[in-house]
Amino acid sequence: MLVFWQQGFEGASLTELTHAMGISRKSLYAAFGNKEELFRQALQRYTNGPASYVARALQASTAREVAELFLAGAAQATTMPDSPAGCLGVQGALATGDAAAAARNILAGWRADGQELLSERFRRAVAEGDLPAAADPDLIARFVMTTGNGIAVQAATGATCQQLQAVADLALRHWPPV
Repeated sequence: MLVFWQQGFEGASLTELTHAMGISRKSLYAAFGNKEELFRQALQRYTNGPASYVARALQASTAREVAELFLAGAAQATTMPDSPAGCLGVQGALATGDAAAAARNILAGWRADGQELLSERFRRAVAEGDLPAAADPDLIARFVMTTGNGIAVQAATGATCQQLQAVADLALRHWPPV
């Protein structure tokens, strides 16, 4: 996971991956089949580990708390000490050639799934009266996801957790009133 997170899909060589896992290439192929499947499993580990703030945020009692926890989690997860800066799910395969199309598609699906989870949660908030009836849950989800992705990009270029939390706080000033 850390090799893909730091190097991206294309940048992560089989030599680096096998060295990080302490296995041979033959063992890698026997266990995972190919680099794409290893990447998929590394992304799942990332989802359950550093990006687990998403699942926790979705359990918040109000839609605004969901957004607050999601953005704070993005700021914290993308700037953790002893971890690569940024987000594996955002930067892992954005700028890749045709050989990495599978990884690019895996990550596009991962991001779309996350946005859909936010949309579902915000639809529930509209139904419960936690968001105004006229609120657009899909647009709000895209706003939160886009802000979170921007936080990840800024983290990768050296922004601190405190700077990114200030961005999250500013973004939430545009939260729809109930």
